[in-house]
Amino acid sequence: MEQRKAHRVVFERGFAANMMAIDGTWQRPCTMQDVSETGARLSVGGSIEGLPLKEFFLVLSTVGKAYRRCQLAWVNGDQVGVRFIKAADIKKKSQQPVP
Repeated sequence: MEQRKAHRVVFERGFAANMMAIDGTWQRPCTMQDVSETGARLSVGGSIEGLPLKEFFLVLSTVGKAYRRCQLAWVNGDQVGVRFIKAADIKKKSQQPVP
């Protein structure tokens, strides 16, 4: 039974995209299998072992102008689930006191 709150759009053949580090130090091709307002399921080309995947960009265009900031939710083989990070979430995080 589907437990997601957001409606998902499934791409029959996938949508070509790239994963990229926020600081630009690494990049991996990927295929977006499905997407919702809150996240996506990606098939990753190449190894993700050792990559800092806590936060990264999902680049949706070849010129890099369409992207979403993401956070890793899960990994299953060559597929990963990501949560989209909204600007409001980033502001909240930066305003939290440092422990």
